[in-house]
Amino acid sequence: MSDWSDVELQDEILEEQDSGIWLSIGDLMSGLLMFFALLFITVMVQLKQYQEAFDNLPLVILNTLREEVPGGDQLKVDTKTGDVSIADAILFDEGSAELKPQGKKFLRNFIPVYSQVIFSNEKFENSITRVIIEGHTSSKGTEKNNMELSLRRSVSVADYISSIDFATQDKFNKKLLAAGRGEIDADQTSDQPSDRKVVFRFQLKQQNLWESIKKQAEN
Repeated sequence: MSDWSDVELQDEILEEQDSGIWLSIGDLMSGLLMFFALLFITVMVQLKQYQEAFDNLPLVILNTLREEVPGGDQLKVDTKTGDVSIADAILFDEGSAELKPQGKKFLRNFIPVYSQVIFSNEKFENSITRVIIEGHTSSKGTEKNNMELSLRRSVSVADYISSIDFATQDKFNKKLLAAGRGEIDADQTSDQPSDRKVVFRFQLKQQNLWESIKKQAEN
């Protein structure tokens, strides 16, 4: 009789142990789910903050340039992307890739203010991987010559920027990339002076949610 009692007692103990193990696993899974839920919420809040910051960036650029740069009212700022367009007549003589004295003076006023906006906010600084200087031409002339001219102009601007002394010069120069667009974005039906320009454009870091989650988990 006692043997059966011992067996029943052992079975009850094993059942209680199994039940305890499953409860522990259940508690662990619940804890992990809560942890990842909080992580997800934290990352989404951060992404929202980044988005809000960049939604405001074009207006910050526009207002700052108009207020602090002589001739800033001549600049065109895309209120959606923050692209800044400078008419080529401000910087170059027709057909030339050599900066005019007037163009150099303009860049000396423009670049320190423009750079200051980028590095005034940690979110901007971390998310902007490149500041691309794009040369653009009208459709006048051959496609090959226009591409070469636009590239030489963007390189001239980038080279001159590296010679300007301003507070954020080193960090700004590391983000610069010169590119020629030629007549790619120009009106192909007629020669439009507005197509001849130099554009400062941001290249933004791709927001990878999984990488953000892993970074948060490591911290």
